[in-house]
Amino acid sequence: MAHQQDQETLKVLHECMEACNHCYDACLKEEDVKMMAECIRLDRECADICGYLEAAITRGTPYVAELASVCAKICDDCGKECAKHDHDHCQACAKACQECADACRKIA
Repeated sequence: MAHQQDQETLKVLHECMEACNHCYDACLKEEDVKMMAECIRLDRECADICGYLEAAITRGTPYVAELASVCAKICDDCGKECAKHDHDHCQACAKACQECADACRKIA
């Protein structure tokens, strides 16, 4: 990947990780936490893989394409789940996940 593309991808990954972490925290404070369980679980999965891929790219791992493919799948799943909920934090997370999934597919 070109250096500029790396920077853009790293930015999108980091923003998605932050959005998922915020959504995770906010979902835990919702009145019906049980209803938010799948959203919370996927927020954690997504934040973790985005953070890992971000670190892997900066390390120059030879597994970027494979990790990006997995990241895109998790971002898609998280985004779809978050989109089901009307909370602002879920909607923002869904948008960040979609952007991240698209960026990951470009390098997968």
